[in-house]
Amino acid sequence: MRNIVLAGFMGTGKTEVGKELSRLLSMRLIDVDHEIEQAVGMPVKDIFLKKGESYFREIETEIIRKYAAERKLIIATGGGAVLREENLAALRKNGTIFCLTAHPETILDRTSRNDDRPLLQGNERMDKIRHLLSIRRPLYERAGIMIDTENKTPLQIAEEIIGIAQR
Repeated sequence: MRNIVLAGFMGTGKTEVGKELSRLLSMRLIDVDHEIEQAVGMPVKDIFLKKGESYFREIETEIIRKYAAERKLIIATGGGAVLREENLAALRKNGTIFCLTAHPETILDRTSRNDDRPLLQGNERMDKIRHLLSIRRPLYERAGIMIDTENKTPLQIAEEIIGIAQR
C-alpha cells in the first residue's frame, strides 16, 4: 500500500487522524514534528525560538525526505510542510496526500488548548490564523485531496480517507 500523507493547517487533526489510520490499517505512524523534536532534542516551539523557522524547515525537509522514501507509512506532516515543493514531490513518490481542512474558528478553538504553536504566539491569534491560511490554502489545495474535518471525529475522517485510498 502507498503511504498515506496527512497535510493541512495546524489544528486540523493530522496527528489524531494519523493515530486512527495507524490503528485501522496496522501501519506505522510518523509524526514529522515529533521526529524533528527527537532529531534536534527540543520541542518545536523552542526550535523556532532558538534556531528560527528557516532551520526548522531544513530539518523538516530532511525528515520528510527520509520517511517519504519508505512504504506502508502514515505520515503526518507539520502545517508548513507544503511551503516547499520539494517536500510535496518527495511525499508524492510513494504516497497519496490528504489535506485536512477546518474553519478558522475551529482551528482557533483546537489550538487554544495549548501554547506550543510557535506561529500563533501572542495576541490576535485569529488574525494570525486567517493570514497564514490565506497564504497556505492554495498550497494545500494543489497538494492533495481535500478532506473537511468539521463536525467529524478522527475515526470518521480516517474511514473517509481509507475509502478514498482504497479506490
